[in-house]
Amino acid sequence: MEKPDNTENRILETSGKKKGSSITAENVAFVRALESLKPEGERICYDPYAVRFLSQQYLVFLKMAVHDPSKTPFPGVHNSLSARVRYFDDFVKKFIDEGLEQLVILGAGYDTRAYRIEGLKGKVRVFEVDHPETQGVKMEKIKDIFGSLPDHIEYVSVDFGIEDFGQQLLEHGYEKSLKTVFIMEGLIYYLPPKAVDEMLSFIAKNSGIGSAIIFDYVHESSIDRTDGICGVQCTACDQNAIKNAAKDMAQQGEPYKFGIKEGMIEEFITQCGFSQFCNVTSEDYKKAYFHGINESRPVCCLSYFAHAVVE
Repeated sequence: MEKPDNTENRILETSGKKKGSSITAENVAFVRALESLKPEGERICYDPYAVRFLSQQYLVFLKMAVHDPSKTPFPGVHNSLSARVRYFDDFVKKFIDEGLEQLVILGAGYDTRAYRIEGLKGKVRVFEVDHPETQGVKMEKIKDIFGSLPDHIEYVSVDFGIEDFGQQLLEHGYEKSLKTVFIMEGLIYYLPPKAVDEMLSFIAKNSGIGSAIIFDYVHESSIDRTDGICGVQCTACDQNAIKNAAKDMAQQGEPYKFGIKEGMIEEFITQCGFSQFCNVTSEDYKKAYFHGINESRPVCCLSYFAHAVVE
């Protein structure tokens, strides 16, 4: 794979392609791109390819935020998203060291783990599963970056909630018996409850020994189903700004639909057929990643991560 050009000018001048893609996919790519421009000792996560997925409008926002950090939108949310990327990266790397054989990224969006994490290419088969429109944009961009689509990745087009993602996955060569990690980053709260249940049921029944899931979630009480945003007071979240942004997202077809009752996450996951459950709060990832110069950076208390192993 080609080495990324890491100069700031190259990054800030790169144009992206947006037509037909997910808005949330570009939002998260923006967060990764902005975090990646920080000095090595300061950034929480690093993704040299994220900027290549940004449209011109986002590149303007990026340039403004780089030269004036006070213009970073929703700093608490930005920091939590950066921590999420780092935590999920670390989780995948741990499983690579423990003999990971397959990686399934559900709702892959502009996820770049398959292209930037050492130890995947040539050793782990990766399945990127997402809506055909977003995936089509991504595949074109990947070809722009690397010249061709990598051999170790299968692109599986699925409209979650409508199509059977498990059947599509099997038809693309997914092996039930292999040790697999399923990533559901920024996904389940956009799905109806039935789709979440079906997704977890498929994973629990069709994964090899030692397979695992990792996902992020919000509490059911945090979702106002009339506009898809939290009702909990969180100073790091800038409630009014986020509420307006969430209304825009809902109007453009990406509202929150699913939350887990407070205090019920472990019961929910174990009932779905998983064990060795671990819940990660904002306090946990703040303590893990935000040290020294980053100690004063706020995080969003509404964002939780969780992982578990197939029984």
